[in-house]
Amino acid sequence: MDNAVKLWEIPTAKDIYMIAGWNQWADAGSISSGLPLYLIDTLDARQIGEIQHGDFYLFQVPGTHHLLRPEVELEEGYRVKLRQPSNEIYYTGDEEKGLVIFTGEEPHLNMDRYAEAFLDIAGELNIKRIVTLGGVYGMMPYNRDREVSCVYSLPRLKPELEKYAVKFSNYEGGATIGVCIADRAEKRDVELADFYVFVPAYDFTQFTSQIQGIRVEQDFRAWYEMMRRFNHMFGLGLDLSDLEQHSNALSEQIDVEVDEMTAKLGDFNVREFMEKLDTEYTELPFMPMDDVWAQELDDILDGLEGFDDQ
Repeated sequence: MDNAVKLWEIPTAKDIYMIAGWNQWADAGSISSGLPLYLIDTLDARQIGEIQHGDFYLFQVPGTHHLLRPEVELEEGYRVKLRQPSNEIYYTGDEEKGLVIFTGEEPHLNMDRYAEAFLDIAGELNIKRIVTLGGVYGMMPYNRDREVSCVYSLPRLKPELEKYAVKFSNYEGGATIGVCIADRAEKRDVELADFYVFVPAYDFTQFTSQIQGIRVEQDFRAWYEMMRRFNHMFGLGLDLSDLEQHSNALSEQIDVEVDEMTAKLGDFNVREFMEKLDTEYTELPFMPMDDVWAQELDDILDGLEGFDDQ
């Protein structure tokens, strides 16, 4: 195991899975950086290890001044806190099933070694499958199911992943950290699925000079939809009602913003713009069979209650 990896606890659950995210380039909606922290907090996960920052981060690049430097907090000249890049490993679970949650900083240097160190963690903890997270901004309805793209490490995973309402991209261009790690994972025969969610963002500058647009900084709907997939994939049985409430509140908040903008602007109708997006969007919802049966059962029970009232 790479000496940058430090583990002070080895969980012994029969089945262990990992969800991983980073402060990274592809972090629209904070899905990569925010969702793992949300899970750590709500599941009361405990830290069991880290990748030490050592050889993976730059202190400066000429011209950037402060962009890459550690952040210091001073009080009366005394250093209260110095924030270094961190890559932390958390765990929650029982004797049967466990979940490792990884939250990290995208490395600046030695990507190959970083990827190998990350995969060393998976090997040491006997993780059955890794899912990694990314987000990309796009012009899409804010009140519809998000479009999800997927990259996988091993060809045998594709038939199963097709069941999770994902698209398989033919993109060519700069690689994300998830793709780089997936490449290394294949060489180790490690199951890794790298999910990218398209997050609503709207640029209105071509229509009006009065407002720039709307961008969802924390896309709780995307978080909720990805956790529904992971709940099903790993059999976690997590209560997602809190995320669902945040998701619904987000849609209501944007509804209000759209109505306020529509009322304010005379030369551009934001609501009509959103309705046009909605009619042109093809939704691909994730609806596993157990959810379908549950919905049908609810519909039947609702019908029986209505019948009893007659």
